[in-house]
Amino acid sequence: MAGRWIETWEPENETFWRESGERVARRNLWFSVLSEHIGFSIWTLWSVMVLFMGPEYGVDPAGKFFLISTATLVGALARVPYTFAVARFGGRNWTVFTAVSLLAPTLAAYLVMEPGTSYATFVAVAALTGIGGGNFASSMTNINAFFPLREKGWALGLNAGGGNIGVPVVQLIGLLVIGTLGAAHPRIVLGVYIPLIVVAAVCAALYMDNLRPVRNDTGAALEAARDPHTWIMSALYIGTFGSFIGYSFAFGLVLQTQFGRTPLQAASRTFMGPLLGSLIRPVGGRLADRHGGARITLATFAAMGAATSVVIYASASASLPVFLVGFTALFVLTGLGNGSTYKMIPGIFHAQALEKGLDGEAAAAHGRRLSGAAMGFIGAVGALGGLAINLAFRQSFQTSGTGTAAFWSFLTFYAVCSALTWVVYLRRPAPLPCPRSRRPVTRRCSRGTAWRRAT
Repeated sequence: MAGRWIETWEPENETFWRESGERVARRNLWFSVLSEHIGFSIWTLWSVMVLFMGPEYGVDPAGKFFLISTATLVGALARVPYTFAVARFGGRNWTVFTAVSLLAPTLAAYLVMEPGTSYATFVAVAALTGIGGGNFASSMTNINAFFPLREKGWALGLNAGGGNIGVPVVQLIGLLVIGTLGAAHPRIVLGVYIPLIVVAAVCAALYMDNLRPVRNDTGAALEAARDPHTWIMSALYIGTFGSFIGYSFAFGLVLQTQFGRTPLQAASRTFMGPLLGSLIRPVGGRLADRHGGARITLATFAAMGAATSVVIYASASASLPVFLVGFTALFVLTGLGNGSTYKMIPGIFHAQALEKGLDGEAAAAHGRRLSGAAMGFIGAVGALGGLAINLAFRQSFQTSGTGTAAFWSFLTFYAVCSALTWVVYLRRPAPLPCPRSRRPVTRRCSRGTAWRRAT
């Protein structure tokens, strides 16, 4: 796929952006959203398929949690190579390929989704759906290169939010099938997605572009991996996106297992939280653009702690209405935090470039170079948070029959994330050294004007 290659791309140049760049960037954004949206639906497919798996399938709740954990793990691991594939093959070309590749797990699930299939087969097919999780990393890396720093919060939030909506959409389709035809027809859900995958691939081929200036940079990857901010942001992203994807996978199973809901009752309540969390993600990015990513992130983690306390109370008292209110609030807050944390990533590396004496396009290029590499690591580690959530639920239900113990562990982690955000990005002076320096911390290094704007 030779594709269409753009030879020169300078989004920080306001004249270039106004005359042609913005139009091209927005076109690529919309079709990136479409492809990523389908990818998220396929990645989270088993959060719906397990609702169709009645007693005749012979899979207990712990086995179902393991299925969705397998999909989560593979999706997280796929994010690292998918990040670097954009520079190797081109954003347009890689989007076409990844869209077409989604046919493999969808067709495989279509073939095996029936009673009598071995559990090992279900695990293998669930693992295959994990490739849909990798689409997020390549899509975000690609869109990060298209937009100027001043619009990255909005653009990355919209790209990710539109993709995240794939979670509630596949759950809504599952609800419609269960509500109209019953729980014996999972293949209808899969049949809906086969033509949608083809449409996403064709649209990417026709309307997206490759950026010639985007190149894989081994030095950038190594530098990003050595930078402490990459791993600090990874921890924060575990708290936001890891929570979002982990709860999205597990919510329906928790309702069935702890509150005795039927597949239809569980499906009718499962989609709303992920939908709200997806829709509000661009709002989190926009708020971060205006008020600073660290401030929004800290407020989000504090609110997530409060919402988790509500869920713990509801879980212990078996109050389904209170549980639904608290859990829905958690979804909304994870969406806000997803937007604000991803805004922080390019801003942090751009601020480091300014502190090194770079300015203008040189600083912007340095920020794009390192943030593009860092996003792969951060996205992968953040998605592993979803795996941790599913495993925590599995252990909690095996041990006590409820998810209360798991929620206590989540509350503790949100407190750690709040402290980390405050200490590193808001407290004065910051405890981290200047990038690539052993000098003691100085106010200029860690708390200059550019740094405050970035975080």
